[in-house]
Amino acid sequence: MTTWGEVEAAAPELAAAVQTCFQRAKHKTMATLRRDGSPRISGMETEFVDGQLTFGMMPGSVKLADVQRDPRVALHSPSVDPPEDPTEWPGEAKVSGRARSIAPPGEGPEGSHFGLDVTEVVLTRIAPSGDKLVIESWTPGGQVRRVERT
Repeated sequence: MTTWGEVEAAAPELAAAVQTCFQRAKHKTMATLRRDGSPRISGMETEFVDGQLTFGMMPGSVKLADVQRDPRVALHSPSVDPPEDPTEWPGEAKVSGRARSIAPPGEGPEGSHFGLDVTEVVLTRIAPSGDKLVIESWTPGGQVRRVERT
């Protein structure tokens, strides 16, 4: 189990940039796995609370059924259309892992609030030079990996 706090400790600059991407708007996207193994994309809200990346789901929702059957999920930060100057694009972030049931805040129903056990963090941006796509990634136990593509 790797919490968001452990990501922050192991890769602080990447974690801060990813968290900024996730916090720039309310609505994110979550991918879950359907019963037949095909992907399901759903809208989602997330929060970073006490070293945890957390999210909730409505009781009886299909994405909750997906997560209860197979806890593997991927979360994508809000998308922003690229501006005229590509170096001004704020980038996008993805975090993958396994949903782990946690106590709901306040009066929420049991079994519908989750923390993410992180298995991968990815940040994609344009290099300051404007001529390369920069992809930074991290997995538990590893170092930040940086790939540049022209």
